[in-house]
Amino acid sequence: MTADPRAALDRLIAALEAHFDAISTRRSDDDPRVDDAYDVLADAFEVYDDALAQVYGEVTPFVLEEEDDEDDDSDDDDSDDDEDDLDDDDIDAELEDSRP
Repeated sequence: MTADPRAALDRLIAALEAHFDAISTRRSDDDPRVDDAYDVLADAFEVYDDALAQVYGEVTPFVLEEEDDEDDDSDDDDSDDDEDDLDDDDIDAELEDSRP
């Protein structure tokens, strides 16, 4: 099945408008219309991005993040350890290079 980027773009624009409308007319902090519009927008974006990739070999510069708060916290901790390890390795390499 060949994707139609133009139709996907039209759907994305409509989803953006519906998302804006849901947010601007929100009735409460837990208004389900906002969550629904968010999901429709995310889906429309993915369809558009996939259509661009299939037809033109291009993608948008945007990435949707997965919603998993527990992983986000552990990723931050892991990246701190990686930075420390890289710094130590860089220092060790410099020390070895400076030895006669």
